[in-house]
Amino acid sequence: MFPASPAFAKTVIAVCLLSAFSSAQAQEAASQQVASDKTVDKLALKVEPKLELKKSSSQPINTTVIKAEHVSGQPDRVIHLDHQVEVTRGNLNFSADKATYLQVEDQLDATGKVKLQRNGDCYSGDLMRFILETGAGYVQNPSYFFAKNNGQGRADKIEFESEEKAKITNGTYSTCEGLDPDWYLRADTMSLDTGLDTGIAGKSVLYFKGVPIMGTPSWLNFSFPLSGARHSGLLPPTIGHSNKGGVEFGMPYYFNIAPNRDFTLHPKLIARRGLQLGMEGRYLGETYAGETAVEVVRDKLTETTRYAGASVHKQNLTPALVFSWNMNKASDNDYPADFSNSTTKTAQRLLVRDIGLDYYGSIWNASLRSTSYQVLQDVTAPITLPYERLPQLSFRAGQSDVLGLDWSVDASMTRFWHPTLTRGQRAVINPQLSLPFIQPAYFVVPKVSFHATSYQIDNPMAGQPDRLQRTVPSFSVDSGLIFERSAKLLGNKMTQTLEPRLFYVNTPFRDQKNYPLFDTALADFNFAQIFSENRFTGHDRIGDSNQVTAAVVSRFIEDNGVERFKFALGQRFYFNTQKVSLDGISSPSRSDLLLAGTGQVSDTLNVEAALQVSQSDRQSVRSNYAVRWQPAPKKILNLQYQFQREVLKQLELSGQWPVAQRWYVVGKSNYSLQNSKMVEGLAGFEYRADCWALRFVAHRFATTNLSNNSGFSIQLELNGLARIGFGSNPVETLKKNISGYQATN
Repeated sequence: MFPASPAFAKTVIAVCLLSAFSSAQAQEAASQQVASDKTVDKLALKVEPKLELKKSSSQPINTTVIKAEHVSGQPDRVIHLDHQVEVTRGNLNFSADKATYLQVEDQLDATGKVKLQRNGDCYSGDLMRFILETGAGYVQNPSYFFAKNNGQGRADKIEFESEEKAKITNGTYSTCEGLDPDWYLRADTMSLDTGLDTGIAGKSVLYFKGVPIMGTPSWLNFSFPLSGARHSGLLPPTIGHSNKGGVEFGMPYYFNIAPNRDFTLHPKLIARRGLQLGMEGRYLGETYAGETAVEVVRDKLTETTRYAGASVHKQNLTPALVFSWNMNKASDNDYPADFSNSTTKTAQRLLVRDIGLDYYGSIWNASLRSTSYQVLQDVTAPITLPYERLPQLSFRAGQSDVLGLDWSVDASMTRFWHPTLTRGQRAVINPQLSLPFIQPAYFVVPKVSFHATSYQIDNPMAGQPDRLQRTVPSFSVDSGLIFERSAKLLGNKMTQTLEPRLFYVNTPFRDQKNYPLFDTALADFNFAQIFSENRFTGHDRIGDSNQVTAAVVSRFIEDNGVERFKFALGQRFYFNTQKVSLDGISSPSRSDLLLAGTGQVSDTLNVEAALQVSQSDRQSVRSNYAVRWQPAPKKILNLQYQFQREVLKQLELSGQWPVAQRWYVVGKSNYSLQNSKMVEGLAGFEYRADCWALRFVAHRFATTNLSNNSGFSIQLELNGLARIGFGSNPVETLKKNISGYQATN
């Protein structure tokens, strides 16, 4: 607790609350005062409590207004003030029982209930000496308040080196209000620089609820911000635990190089692994931005050096020309599983390495890229290394409403490389031309396209050609109607729409079974894909088609434009037997049936559903149902069910909810109904006080099909000072895992 005097604390609070009023009062007094030509006698005189002093005319005018019940002194030398003394100059305001003003030195000495206000900051004490012009001086036994961040405390002495710099001797600091703050920092010395917005404490001890929880020796300074700005210095230590590495202890150091550059060094001692050294640098300019992170450890378990790195950069060489890279690397397949504390990192099994040059013109753009990958294999679920593009040159041009026509051209040249599969080059050009007829009640868009592809194979199989060419024309018509009517739903007047849509595609068959598969797969079947000409992604397969997609959408729209409900139904019908496939299996006469719906039942309740039904066995192929209830800020519940036949069947529940005053519970459960086991679990609580917050989160998630990682984190956030934690940052964990989560502090 502060060794504070209640009288002093009340005085500081009162002065701060009235600072704006006092400043306005002082300015009014200054504007109304009348200069006196009489000299002040050496004897004590009863005078009007107003006195104006001015610097010489050669200097900028800086008026000092003095009020007192009694004034005595010597002309142009010294003025003695007694009873209800008030001194104002610019943004400075003093009050005291007694004071002496030395005109030549521009020095004010005050005693007895001294109060000082400057730029919204407030100080009170027993004795003060202050140089009005320079802002230098000191206050004995002061209590203080900083308006910028609600910082306050007491000290034996505050020395003002200038208007921006001050030194506190044997003082305390906290952002909590009251005589008995929940937390405070006590230090032998504290240097405050409002210009740099930084405080530096030497030989300090941090108290929470009267218990010391952290301290620094005399040779190690602890820095903290005087607001929310970034500052160089030693960050609070991080302590954690995981079943992969055991106890972890980190002591990061932050370098605020410039407003647009910073660097963080974060060494971490992992009990079972050894010392991990991490570095992260960020930079931002008018024409560039980037971030690079590297971490290295000499692993005691494997007796090898293990590492991971990631770097992204974007550079505008000219307003239209952009250079960029995205580079990622790990020493081995198990590095993310062994050293990551989140599902986000452990799920990254495909690390991309991409370098690109992009040009953006008025009606065209082009890009030159080189892309490769590192696969972090899971022996229980291996994946194939994708083809590397070394390099790829892409071009796209297009315009709308040129004599009523829309046109576009897509072209690319790519060299595909793989250590074990067929390698080669591919050139593609795909011009498209459409004639849209669009009206408020309907639209019809006929479109023709031409897909030409040429291959040069470097290592063809025996008996296979090394050159292949293919040209495929395609014709499509997209059309729809829009009907509206007045309706009433949930007691509210609305506009209901009925939007039937037909999409026809005709693409002739071309035999492509001998063509390589560089970047092609069957496209995901959804509402966006059923209105596309090609059922494959990439350019290696152009599907033959004579088909029509039928869909209908209905919306309920309120008068204020809010879409309250939306329902959709769609299906594709085939007039031919499709021959082009990846597995040699022909398609049925019609596709699966798609159904979807979203609804904002109320301002607090949202629902959505999506269902794919097989037309061969009338069984669900894939489905997703979700409900979100958010009756107020920091009160949210999410429920989601996901199903994919023979692949996935999971139920997920997550949320954030207050259970008592200032107490919140948070949690997430992702349970596999197919395997009868918990895929991911998270549970914790948060407590929010006026000047601090406490969080506890336990997290368990799968790193591979056979292994899991678990750990917990604790974080004490002291407003305006630091976040002291055990484990990973729980706020980031909660934001990534609970949709709609809001930090309590």
